[in-house]
Amino acid sequence: MDRTEITPCRAEDLPLLGRHLPTPGAPTRHADRFARQEAGHGTYLIAWHGGLPAGNGQIRWDGCAAPEVQAVLAGCPELNGLDVREDLRGQGIGTALIRAAEELARERGRTHLGLGVGDDNPRAAALYARLGYGPVTAYTDRYAYTDEAGLRHDCADPCTFLVRRLA
Repeated sequence: MDRTEITPCRAEDLPLLGRHLPTPGAPTRHADRFARQEAGHGTYLIAWHGGLPAGNGQIRWDGCAAPEVQAVLAGCPELNGLDVREDLRGQGIGTALIRAAEELARERGRTHLGLGVGDDNPRAAALYARLGYGPVTAYTDRYAYTDEAGLRHDCADPCTFLVRRLA
């Protein structure tokens, strides 16, 4: 069985991410997250499995951007955009990304880590609950993407923000 390794994103990783973790409708997502990391506002974690990118997640050190979450948890770092390649789900890669994010948060003296889960994603919610994350507040995740025809789509997904106290 291949071992999963979690590392912060490097500039030279971006072409591989684009090939193995494509983001339809958001072609600059990996580069945008890397730029946020380079500016010191986040850490973009990449899960490597079998020598290839298998998943990713971004720690936003300034917290979730949703006003509903900021009103309750200003300054709580957020693990944002957690994703694992569909063919590798259920193999512990998501858990490894979460545990790596928790360790980085502890190293920075943070006492909590939060993440959002879509109300339509019970599988992820079950994983987060097993890892000790509990609900704090409902919020709406607002984002936009441009489809392949060049049309912009504005989305608003109902979510719950979950938090785990770090030991």
